[in-house]
Amino acid sequence: MTRHESGLVVETQGHVRVLTLDRPERRNALSSAIQADLIEELLRCAEDGVRAVVLTGNGPAFCAGFDLKEIREADQRGERFRPPMNRTTRALFEVVTETPVPIVAALNGAAVAGGFELALACDLRVAARGIKMGLPEAAIGMGANFGSVVLPKRIPMGIALEMLLTAEYVTSEDAERWGLVNRLVEPDDVLPTALRLAERIAANAPISVRRMKETAVKGLELPLWQALRLDVGPNPYLSEDRVEGIAAYLEKRPPNWSGR
Repeated sequence: MTRHESGLVVETQGHVRVLTLDRPERRNALSSAIQADLIEELLRCAEDGVRAVVLTGNGPAFCAGFDLKEIREADQRGERFRPPMNRTTRALFEVVTETPVPIVAALNGAAVAGGFELALACDLRVAARGIKMGLPEAAIGMGANFGSVVLPKRIPMGIALEMLLTAEYVTSEDAERWGLVNRLVEPDDVLPTALRLAERIAANAPISVRRMKETAVKGLELPLWQALRLDVGPNPYLSEDRVEGIAAYLEKRPPNWSGR
């Protein structure tokens, strides 16, 4: 286990890496330091042979969004605020979305503002019953740029606009009904359920999984004829794992994936 000074905790369980936001006293708010460490760890996952990631929080909240105390202190110093999606470096949400390794958000508690956007950037979401979610940025003069773009792609436009424009919260039950949450479970079952989901993903051929994620994400906005001819990521049809997978299936044994 590795613990960064920012409060990010990193653990590896087999082929699954667990990233935990551990700033419960700040409701796991996204400080500049923890954002940088998250980006670094996610970039490292692909290099380390990790096949799935679980992202969760410690304490009663998943993540309360950007650290408003840190932002206010910067305002008081007269520093110019740069929106997350308008910086020279890649934004955290971009990295989460573009990471080739599938990411499961384990929503142990409230996911609001940037914390909700972080959950939106993940591929799958497991949530505790009765937690609140939402984008309250309009009530405090912020923008929710990522959420404004992504949320209408995940749920019906009318519901997305109501959440954005009223700044009101919804429940995890609402989110499951709209298809935003994959599993709705009791609070104590959130992390175990997310881990089982990640382990099930990690049991599959890593090249196939990567190809499917990249094709699904990049093909979403393309016309059907273009999406069907997308050639992104490594090609599983030309891989050693394709040969191994067919052999293992016919020989009725577990496959031994090489990632090649």
